[in-house]
Amino acid sequence: MIGQKTLHSFFSAAPPRKRDRSPGPAGPAKKPRPPEEEPEQASPLSPEQLERIRKNKAAALQRLASRSVPPGFGEGWRRHLAAEFTKPYFAQLMAFVAEERRHHTVYPPPQQVFTWTQMCDARDVKVVILGQDPYHGPNQAHGLCFSVQRPVPPPPSLENIYKELSTDIEDFTHPGHGDLTGWAKQGVLLLNAVLTVRAHQPNSHREKGWEQFTDAVVSWLNDNSEGLVFMLWGAYAQKKGSSIDRKRHHVLQTVHPSPLSVHRGFFGCQHFSKTNELLKKSGKKPIDWQVL
Repeated sequence: MIGQKTLHSFFSAAPPRKRDRSPGPAGPAKKPRPPEEEPEQASPLSPEQLERIRKNKAAALQRLASRSVPPGFGEGWRRHLAAEFTKPYFAQLMAFVAEERRHHTVYPPPQQVFTWTQMCDARDVKVVILGQDPYHGPNQAHGLCFSVQRPVPPPPSLENIYKELSTDIEDFTHPGHGDLTGWAKQGVLLLNAVLTVRAHQPNSHREKGWEQFTDAVVSWLNDNSEGLVFMLWGAYAQKKGSSIDRKRHHVLQTVHPSPLSVHRGFFGCQHFSKTNELLKKSGKKPIDWQVL
């Protein structure tokens, strides 16, 4: 066992040598050795000790991240996004949302903000549909973009999605509700850019930090998956997906399905059948759009 004095000596500079003032033979003074010729100092720690320190540091970061994981966050996603939870912006974002909930009604409820992480593992995602902001009416938003909880009637944009499906996918029929959980469980990531909203105030939680977090989600999928199909509807989704590697993934773009733009290219885009063809070419099972 290394004694305290010995251990201290590893981390302390050596005391300066006393200059020898005894008379010696006359002659030119020796030039000091240039710094680059000084012998390298060996690390006081062994490779095993350095590895142990590295592992301990990684474990400490994991423990810190686990304490910062918001409620309802799926385990299959937590491992990949844990680094985000320890960043200052995320702590500020969570504090903002908590303060909003104390003074206002916020949608969706806390346990449903991250529904998209509960439906399938990050490694099982095959299709990504990007939305912008959660629905801001009662009992609508539940953590999946474009989707609403039963028995809330489908909003206009979702009705237009169903209309396109009815002409694009053979035998597709309107399910009679707006809950898209059946798609999410098959690997369709329904991700809004902003994950919370104040009741009846669209975009009220915009630019509070959610965009940075969901950018990290898209970035992880872009870097760690192959052959994903990204459906980018409207200028906002297209801007958010502008960094997608189109050599590794497939990108389908058109206008947003809202009543204001749907007739300018969404109807007739055939994104759902095109997605299944691309998945087949990548050796993946196509999505059964009728399972809702």
